[in-house]
Amino acid sequence: MPQEFLIAVGAGLGGMLGWGLSDFFAKKTIDRIGDTVSLAWGHIFGTLALILMVLYRVFAQDVAFTWPQGMNPWLLVIIFGIGQAAVYLFVYKGFGKGQVGVLNPIFASFTGITAILSILIFKEPVNLFMIVGLIIIFIGVILLSVDLKALRARQISFAHVPGFKEVIIATFLAAIWTLLWDKVVGGKDWLSYTLCMYAIMTVAIIAYAKLMKIKLALTNPGKAIWIYLFLIGFCEVIAYLAISLGYSSTTYTSIIAVLSGAFSLPVIVLARIFLKEKITRAQTIGSIVVILGIVFLFLI
Repeated sequence: MPQEFLIAVGAGLGGMLGWGLSDFFAKKTIDRIGDTVSLAWGHIFGTLALILMVLYRVFAQDVAFTWPQGMNPWLLVIIFGIGQAAVYLFVYKGFGKGQVGVLNPIFASFTGITAILSILIFKEPVNLFMIVGLIIIFIGVILLSVDLKALRARQISFAHVPGFKEVIIATFLAAIWTLLWDKVVGGKDWLSYTLCMYAIMTVAIIAYAKLMKIKLALTNPGKAIWIYLFLIGFCEVIAYLAISLGYSSTTYTSIIAVLSGAFSLPVIVLARIFLKEKITRAQTIGSIVVILGIVFLFLI
């Protein structure tokens, strides 16, 4: 099995676990301090974690840190940082307006859009078996995200679903971001590009909070909240580092995108174990389908 393929699968799984754990810890803070405040503080801690990783790499491993060189790379990093912040803010705004169970599968579809565009436009090298494996995983991702009761209650009338407009914008932004971030970091220093993009995203989120007059100062939140906020940022950084490493080292964009998009799987498992949340039939089937799809990829 090619090493490049294994790196891509590992990067996708890293993204899945990182974003999944980040979402799980966010469940602990959003109800207490709000989504935008959780998002801002999580990214502040994530930026600090990235800076510490860079310092460790430079001083402990004696690896030179390379900033993006030239105006164009910096412009791209700024655009992608602001763009990813926009994805988060549109998703949160949409979820705040409507039912997450209805809107979540729409947003989850960005991974499939990314895979299709990568294969059709950028001629990503894939074979029939790989395509079948990606389709299996994508079906599992949608099942993990769907809430059949909520859909039946809405009678699938998406044109009138509150929050649909914001989430569909976030979906296409996420698909384009994921597809093109691969081209930005390809062959580059993935750690430095991730740090710069992530820091700019953090600044953009804080700027939005200030613009909307959302207070970021926390009054006696408790030690546990601070720990959860740090874990939100740290786990999210793991996800971004994983996919950036995968994109810079491999050509398997679709595998990384679809696998990392299955971040609902660890959230569901952890919520069941620690929060005693019930798993729906669709989520159970989706979990099995995702695992089968991953196994199928390794059998290629």
